[in-house]
Amino acid sequence: MSLPAAGPGRVSEPERDGLTARIRQQTPIPLDADLSCAPGELLALVGPSGSGKTTILRCIAGLDRPPEGRIVCDGEIWFDATAGHCLPPQQRRVGLVFQDYALFPHLSALDTVAIALGHLPRRERPARARELLALVHLAGLEERRPHELSGGQRQRVALARALARDPVVLLLDEPFAAVDQVTRRRLQRELVLLRRAVRIPMVLVTHDLSEASALADRLCVLYRGRTLQTGPPGEVLNHPRDPLVARLMDQTNVFEGVVRERRPDGVLLLDWRGRLLEVRDRGAFPVGAKVSWMIPPSHIVLHRRGRPSLGERENPVPGTVGEMVELGETTSVTMWVDGDPERPLNFTVATHAARRNALAPGADLRVSLLAEGIHLMPPGPSESDEVAQPDRG
Repeated sequence: MSLPAAGPGRVSEPERDGLTARIRQQTPIPLDADLSCAPGELLALVGPSGSGKTTILRCIAGLDRPPEGRIVCDGEIWFDATAGHCLPPQQRRVGLVFQDYALFPHLSALDTVAIALGHLPRRERPARARELLALVHLAGLEERRPHELSGGQRQRVALARALARDPVVLLLDEPFAAVDQVTRRRLQRELVLLRRAVRIPMVLVTHDLSEASALADRLCVLYRGRTLQTGPPGEVLNHPRDPLVARLMDQTNVFEGVVRERRPDGVLLLDWRGRLLEVRDRGAFPVGAKVSWMIPPSHIVLHRRGRPSLGERENPVPGTVGEMVELGETTSVTMWVDGDPERPLNFTVATHAARRNALAPGADLRVSLLAEGIHLMPPGPSESDEVAQPDRG
């Protein structure tokens, strides 16, 4: 994405609302990232450790200064390397929430928030601090210090402090990573409710794909500092642009094939090692093209023993159970297609269904690969290749 040039303090029309950022640098962490976030939208930055997610937040906040790029928020240019313009952090109305809270141990919750209200007259700060603490469900706990609060309550204080600056963008760096699962779910729910009350761009950094998918309007997939794909969670998860994005999104069923035929009704025949699969894909790959393809576990249907259904006629594939792992009410199954360990297919079923169908390592089974769930991509690494681990940084 090429952002138009403008002088300090002036923006072009496409940049007027929300947050746009273009960040380029070679060291200490290489970055080639483009992102945007509209008012009221939550954008989740996802990718492996070392992909530059936290560094991007620091650049937006003004804590780091990249050698190239441009950052505009709420109609104001915060950074423009070409023009030599860079607002200091204290002049950027940013709310930043850290993973480790960063609270002063000697200050009460009320004092912590009040200190961040320096732009208000002193007499107005206590009342506003109480309003913000109530907004994050801490009414009645204003006088408690960090050691008297739970992890979730400390994170709420940090969030109230971030909101105290009356920010035009809220940056959340792994905000729920340090709390237990029950508290995590509660804080996630409260963040959804907060978005309704505070209509500003929010950028969330998280390693948890399920959290990102549940909370975000859009995902921005980063790898080694580079933006690979941005879009709604369902689009990125089920229609990744290439095999690398698919694997970064924890899609394990990524294979190679050749387009053999495209029918008039739009159904495509895909040759997967001699097996023809019907595909309903919106891509425009020509006949004879080599492609990578994937299918999410949600579109793999287990055939029921002794009770076949019409849907099971769609791309039936036989195999044997290679591995099974019961995870409470669901069971993870690795199937070896045609009994070949080199062709694993991964899916989940309800544990009671796995037991009813007598699934066990070595047992025969059949599944259907639903045509609408098969997604074609440009050719990438071979099926057995792993995603390379990024450099730490």
